[in-house]
Amino acid sequence: MDLELNGKRALVLGASRGLGMAIAKSLAAEGATVFAAARSRDKIADWAQGMSNVTPLALDLADIGQVDSVVDDLLKDGGVDIIVNNGGGPPPGTAQTAERGQWLTHFEAMAANLFHLNTRLLPAMKRREWGRIISITSSGVEQPIPNLALSNGIRSAVVGWSKTLANEVAGDGITVNVVMPGRIHTQRVDELDAAAAKRTETDVTEVAAKSRATIPAGRYGKPEEFADVVTFLASARAGYVTGSKIRIDGGSIKSI
Repeated sequence: MDLELNGKRALVLGASRGLGMAIAKSLAAEGATVFAAARSRDKIADWAQGMSNVTPLALDLADIGQVDSVVDDLLKDGGVDIIVNNGGGPPPGTAQTAERGQWLTHFEAMAANLFHLNTRLLPAMKRREWGRIISITSSGVEQPIPNLALSNGIRSAVVGWSKTLANEVAGDGITVNVVMPGRIHTQRVDELDAAAAKRTETDVTEVAAKSRATIPAGRYGKPEEFADVVTFLASARAGYVTGSKIRIDGGSIKSI
């Protein structure tokens, strides 16, 4: 199947590792010109060696000045066709203990600045009457994950924004979707397992085994499996998929 991504310009956020890296590689393999952005440009440059259609960019979403600078440079060349909104998660913690300052700090980086970036890049998509906006959230927006209150709350705001935007721009040939990873085996998941092991004073291998036991598929997902779904949603073939939440979780979310 030809996904018709050859020559499309894609901005992938949080691309230094994990899901963002896997998505950037998948899009590049399909012929897209990929602008891979993260706080660590050097980490992107390391994995992108020899990939002529991948451009590493330094971008800290918590720094609105950097956000505007990157957007300015992209707009000089006509903007992008695809935006993959992806980023690291906030620290674990309960809703009862999360402080106002934590909410404000992480909401700015994970939501407010993200919305600003997309709003600025959207007009170029509308002029071309083609665009794809894909936000990577978490299964916690549908089935809240214990001890991840900040993530559950802030990522849910991204879902509300995405659905609203999807309805506004569908007639412009632009789709807006949310993809929810379950336990995909990335460094982030290893970090969460380690935090759970410390909190419960158990061995991390035991924590991971218990986590896998709750997944009907019986295993953690592979980043490449996740990236391939995102790449399809970014393609011309997915032009009638918009305003949706797509689960990639091995069946772990219990609701239909």
